[in-house]
Amino acid sequence: MKTEQQYFEEAVSLQEYMDNMETHKENSFLIYNEFEVPKDDEFIEILKEKQPHVLVITEDWCGDAMLNNPILRRIAEAALIDVRTVLRDENPDLIDRHLTNGGRSIPIYILLDSAGEVMAKWGPRAPILQEYVMAGRAELPEQDAPDFEEKQKAFYAKLMSEYTVKPTNWLAVYGDIRSQWLPMLQQVN
Repeated sequence: MKTEQQYFEEAVSLQEYMDNMETHKENSFLIYNEFEVPKDDEFIEILKEKQPHVLVITEDWCGDAMLNNPILRRIAEAALIDVRTVLRDENPDLIDRHLTNGGRSIPIYILLDSAGEVMAKWGPRAPILQEYVMAGRAELPEQDAPDFEEKQKAFYAKLMSEYTVKPTNWLAVYGDIRSQWLPMLQQVN
């Protein structure tokens, strides 16, 4: 069984992954081009100092990946760290080690130390966005209702719009990654 470090070594850069996207490429780059990493942040400085690697499990059809990956890419560029991606559907062994509530939710960001050991993981979405998604899903009719598909499509269209045009959502993602990883990085010698 391959380690996370072995997956990382065989993976493509986040930049190459984004350049080759098909489904959500335009929206992903809209976020990438607009998001700016907050200035004077100790998180970026400690990332620069500790130089962890990040392995991303993703797919370009995923709306959460569309939102989160460009933000992670901006973090990586600011901190000069290496981020690489693997596709979830081609790597079931890997995603099955990093399930979210028993499901193969993505994206998942795996923080690796210099020895390739897993330090932490993050994903698939910031808690405030999870609440928003769950509230929206709760308003959908039952799956067997005649208007379920139509209302689900409308909800997902609204969600994608919210993800791409609201900088507060981008900062929620950044802030949650920061709050999860900073304490872990501060413990590393």
